[in-house]
Amino acid sequence: MQALMTSNRWLLVLFLSCWAITARAFELLPEKVAGNAWALVGEIGGRTVENHGLNNTLGVIVTPEGAILIGSGATPAGAALIERTIARITDRPVRWVINIGAQDHHWLGNSYFAGKGLPIIALARTVAAQKQHVDEHLVRLKRFVGKEARQVHPVYASRIIDRDKADLTLGGVHIQLIWPGNGHFPGDAVAWLPEQRIVFTGDFVFNDRMLGVHPFSQVVEWRKAFHRIAALHPQVVVPGHGFPGPLAKAQRDTGDYLDFLVTQVGKALEDWKELGETTDLLGDAPQFRHLKFYDGWHRTNINRTYLQMEAAQ
Repeated sequence: MQALMTSNRWLLVLFLSCWAITARAFELLPEKVAGNAWALVGEIGGRTVENHGLNNTLGVIVTPEGAILIGSGATPAGAALIERTIARITDRPVRWVINIGAQDHHWLGNSYFAGKGLPIIALARTVAAQKQHVDEHLVRLKRFVGKEARQVHPVYASRIIDRDKADLTLGGVHIQLIWPGNGHFPGDAVAWLPEQRIVFTGDFVFNDRMLGVHPFSQVVEWRKAFHRIAALHPQVVVPGHGFPGPLAKAQRDTGDYLDFLVTQVGKALEDWKELGETTDLLGDAPQFRHLKFYDGWHRTNINRTYLQMEAAQ
């Protein structure tokens, strides 16, 4: 009997140890970018069960009247993790949720915050893109986060702004919600703090990892949108993926790459080069090898940029 009790205790200790390791396997990393502004940096890699689909970067602005959350995550469980992370940086509750992105991990956690009675704010363009892509996002989430996807119920903004630029103020903090043009997803927007010169770009900017061009990403327009964001002359860029940094970092990891795609593929088209020839010609770009997922995305990006630009001729 004693041996059995000892064995059971050992199994319990082992179970609790494994549970503790799993429970702390993933945390959002809060990084202060200014006195009242934070980035919540998620996984640089892909969406997984462990990270609740949070392979992106979110934003928090702390005001005297409460916190403003930029992006709500991919699932209610991910949204709850976001809320716990915010509680580590301020004792002020979340008052507003702003959606600037149309991709799943930027807004499918809305239901969690809406259930608490919080207003969710977005541009009409962003909401339209969310609705357009929601079915495919739900299918993809099932692949990545498994059973957790069953908790996801799309909830759209309760305050929809039918303009391409809007001024918002909470607790004396001025925010501009701006649509700079189409990018990674059509309808994506940015949140700009003009006084602090901080921009939360969502998926217009990928730092530390290579951006992905989807068939609907409109690369030429994305490049123009990036240039418009850069024209704000932000001191800090909080990207949609990766760590925040100065504009120079965003330029190196995203702006230069978009310039490369558009100019080099454009030249290949002018020279009447075929798709396969162009992909082989541009397939080695050592200046971008420092970006995670370079090997998986670079040639695909060339291919899709070529097809988009050829179709536009």
